[in-house]
Amino acid sequence: MSAARGGRRPAQAAPGAQQAHRGAGEVRIIGGLWKRTRLPVAQRPGLRPTPDRVRETLFNWLGQDLTGWRCLDAFAGTGALGLEAASRGAEAVLLVEQDAALAAQLQTLQQRLQAGAVRVQRGDGIAALRQAAPGSLHLVLLDPPFGGADLFAPALRAAAQAVAVDGFVYLEAPAAWDEAALAECGLQPYRHLKAGAVHAHLLRARMA
Repeated sequence: MSAARGGRRPAQAAPGAQQAHRGAGEVRIIGGLWKRTRLPVAQRPGLRPTPDRVRETLFNWLGQDLTGWRCLDAFAGTGALGLEAASRGAEAVLLVEQDAALAAQLQTLQQRLQAGAVRVQRGDGIAALRQAAPGSLHLVLLDPPFGGADLFAPALRAAAQAVAVDGFVYLEAPAAWDEAALAECGLQPYRHLKAGAVHAHLLRARMA
């Protein structure tokens, strides 16, 4: 659910545009400490929040209590996925977002929620995964902009290195990834859901 990445940057907002964007929409945290908390959805290129139904299913798959988990949301966007994990008890959640305005919005949310377990980092989500210690994460959240097809495989490979052997990688994509393609990235399928144009995958590290 990240904004678009790479060489092209969103156009400079006109004066007063930030106020106009405030009404662009919102999503809500579904469960845990911050249940029903509203998260703003700005009008940014490529920003596509994970649908409520998909988030609810994902955290049913994972279990409702993530106490002690270390998580990285590599394309954070609105922060809905990473903040949902923190709301359910995750010990440490890193929200990585390339877009400066969205990163600032995430920082404001972190402060408003007094979310001590959450850290916001502006930058490249794939680079952040590559910098994580191997096997150090219980949950990696990958929701790249659907227009950035070149992001998916590198993100999956980096996630496969960073996730613990008993951890999970969540991938949201415009098409289903089959077992052979996932195997090339070091992962294997665990759960899959199609909801409209969204394919939600829960993956595990591939066993040798």
